[in-house]
Amino acid sequence: MNDERLRQAPSERFATDCLMIDLHANVAALRAESTPTRHGHRQMTLFKQAGRTIALFVLDAGASLSEHAAAGVVTVQVIEGELHMTVAGESRHLSPGGLLIMASGVRHDVRASSPAVFLLQVSLAAPEGER
Repeated sequence: MNDERLRQAPSERFATDCLMIDLHANVAALRAESTPTRHGHRQMTLFKQAGRTIALFVLDAGASLSEHAAAGVVTVQVIEGELHMTVAGESRHLSPGGLLIMASGVRHDVRASSPAVFLLQVSLAAPEGER
């Protein structure tokens, strides 16, 4: 890792056959970063390979992620705090232990009513020739 990077480069982080990840340690590391948060949240990609991304998000109370959609199946698993989401125009509330699964292309937003932590997973569809 070079001195200009805040975190280890993904090419170094994912170059292994097995990853053990301590979510609580990563949450603490994100909260301890000295740089300002972007729009009230920090995120860390924990894994990205073969169309699958797993990311950890730490949100301040009141932080939000504007409406968007992903080109793959999305799961949101709340670890700490409370999240309010609008999913395809419908309001959803998630608390710790809650898991929301969305089909590819479903528009959604995320709002934290309290400091919150969630795990995001996106699984992109395999190209036609790989199914």
